[in-house]
Amino acid sequence: MSGRSVLRRCVTCRTLLDRQQLWRVIRLAQGGLALDQGMGRSAYLCRDHTCLEEARRRKKLQKALRCQVADSIYAALEQRLQASPSAGAEAR
Repeated sequence: MSGRSVLRRCVTCRTLLDRQQLWRVIRLAQGGLALDQGMGRSAYLCRDHTCLEEARRRKKLQKALRCQVADSIYAALEQRLQASPSAGAEAR
């Protein structure tokens, strides 16, 4: 392996960041959605309150994943944000 970081783009703010600094939302091949683990179509989101709210308001995850995103996914991401409020500051 080359040691270079893998960059991904936030679907909301379009910022290019290391994949470890973003949340991954996956539309699974078997159907349904998952966070962080699985095979399927993925969308990445900053660990930031403004990006999360903007993604919910403008349906950015739904457009990127081409499926409906349940409120439970947004609730899980909101809970992660509450658990580590400093994560949003270090991602930028």
